[in-house]
Amino acid sequence: MTPTPVGMRCPECSRERTKVKTVRTLQKTPVVTQAIIAINVVVFLIETAAGAPLGGGGGGSVWNKGVLFGPAISGHFAFPAGYPYAGHDQYWRLITSGFMHDGILHIALNMFFLYMMGPMIESAIGRVNYAAVYLAALLAGSFGALAFTPQAPTVGASGAIFGVFGALLVVARDRGIPIWQSGLGLTLVINLVFTLSVAGISIGGHIGGLISGLIAGWAIVELGEKRRMRYAPLLACAAIAVISIIGALAVASHTGLAPNGISI
Repeated sequence: MTPTPVGMRCPECSRERTKVKTVRTLQKTPVVTQAIIAINVVVFLIETAAGAPLGGGGGGSVWNKGVLFGPAISGHFAFPAGYPYAGHDQYWRLITSGFMHDGILHIALNMFFLYMMGPMIESAIGRVNYAAVYLAALLAGSFGALAFTPQAPTVGASGAIFGVFGALLVVARDRGIPIWQSGLGLTLVINLVFTLSVAGISIGGHIGGLISGLIAGWAIVELGEKRRMRYAPLLACAAIAVISIIGALAVASHTGLAPNGISI
């Protein structure tokens, strides 16, 4: 036997060299985060080319057909001639609105936060779970936005990003990462204060996405990892998505017509 820093090893074993893994070698390319950012940027460029101003304010054919707007989803209203958001049963708005933005500053801020947080949670829970969390949070954000301001044309990836952040909080806590010392807690507080105090922010969209992310994060940690229920996190995200769609359609069917300002 040969003495080594970690104990006694046989001569054959002592000649072997164990590959050291560092944080850098454990990192994987965050392809889902990169794909989501790319989609948002492409959609924003299409919006702009179709007439939406870089400074915000909405407008253009793509914007008018893609924003979240309750009356256009329900299909129960007779729209005046030339109404910008006219439409009936346009269910795609629940998803397309989450990839659209109101001006270059809006998309820049959202993509910055996604670029910072997305890779962390993607590497921690895997690409499939991460994509499921994002989509579920996007739909939950649409539901929340309609529940709070169904008559406000709403756009932005904020609901989905709040969901990503919610899942990150749960997973980080389970990994033993101190929420406040790491800055995650302070970031959450700042964003919640910003959501509640600044006019034009979709409170329902942000809160809906955050709650979705917390639930999905719990399912990933408690069911997927601790109880080894492999598909439980995906089923939880699917349940969140279905409930959000049903809730959004129910709210949209009971809204009025007049818009009351853009929400982001």
